[in-house]
Amino acid sequence: MADAGAVRAAIELVEDPEIHRSLKELNMLRGLDVAPDGAVQAVVALTIPGCPLRDKLTDDITSAAMNVPGVTSVEVDFTTMTDEERSALMTSIRGGAAREITVGKAGSKTRVLTVGSGKGGVGKSSVTANLAVALAAVGKRVGVIDADVWGFSIPKMLGIDRSPTVIDETLLPPEAYGVAVMSMDYFVKPDQAVIWRGPMLHKALEQFLADVYWGDPDYLLIDMPPGTGDVAISMSQFLPRAESIVVTTPQPTAQRVAKRAALMAAKVDQEVVGIVENMSWFSGDDGKRYPIFGEGGGRSLAEELGVPLLAQIPLVVSLREGADAGVPALESDPTGGAAEAFRSLAQEIETRKPRLRNHPELVIR
Repeated sequence: MADAGAVRAAIELVEDPEIHRSLKELNMLRGLDVAPDGAVQAVVALTIPGCPLRDKLTDDITSAAMNVPGVTSVEVDFTTMTDEERSALMTSIRGGAAREITVGKAGSKTRVLTVGSGKGGVGKSSVTANLAVALAAVGKRVGVIDADVWGFSIPKMLGIDRSPTVIDETLLPPEAYGVAVMSMDYFVKPDQAVIWRGPMLHKALEQFLADVYWGDPDYLLIDMPPGTGDVAISMSQFLPRAESIVVTTPQPTAQRVAKRAALMAAKVDQEVVGIVENMSWFSGDDGKRYPIFGEGGGRSLAEELGVPLLAQIPLVVSLREGADAGVPALESDPTGGAAEAFRSLAQEIETRKPRLRNHPELVIR
């Protein structure tokens, strides 16, 4: 016969797949019966009816219980928390904060990185999505805010097709490949345009930070819109401890425009971690590298700003195909040049911890 105490301990170690805390900590295991023949029946209280990850929770509980010697079968039944229990739970996991931006604040382990450039079309979203997956692949908890409220694309790139779960006015962001994502994509119909000015943008971004349960991730990446306008200003106010990654292409024109994003970061006292050069080259069937968009733009910009060139991302078909299919490079072509470049980029980010504030090498003109 299986030991009931061991079965309980194993099940209570299972994490809720959205809140990322154990069933014991969340008080979700409400009943447990272990029969003499090893049959286990568990009753678990879901936060809301129709929990989108109910099947995953069932699988995780079943797997944990079956690892206990003597267990022959597992049946998981569900109930739902009361309104009072749900409200108390959310107050507890948010640390008592009602509407307050806690992610990335002083004392938090979360490292906030904005990914921006002065212009569109350089691949900021591709870099953000694939860097996030690369960091998650080495065991980091990662969140992404798709702050390009007009040209949102991160959920599509990661194959996320469901909306956030709402618990007591708190949003739990959907996840894919170990990355939690919040985006306007969840709230806008396909045939609807986002026509917002400054105050509405500011409010939406504040909600992404204050009304979303991020927990305490290791990284929060912000996919910025092109330019240095309202969104960049709002994010600098909400996340004053953020660092910046600037994306450019090898093309000198893109380099000159990308410089403005770095200067904007310096203006609001954000450290520029370094430069990522995207679309650096294309490798032909003959094995030769072809610099379709020119050469040297990323390195030149890095030298001009006095920051490192963190990575050069090759132009590969699998990266574009993966983005359209919702499969990141590390999954679609794990041994390819793009996947290797993103793994190297993640390692560079991990190695280069935040420096002191202020950047005398960046001169605002």
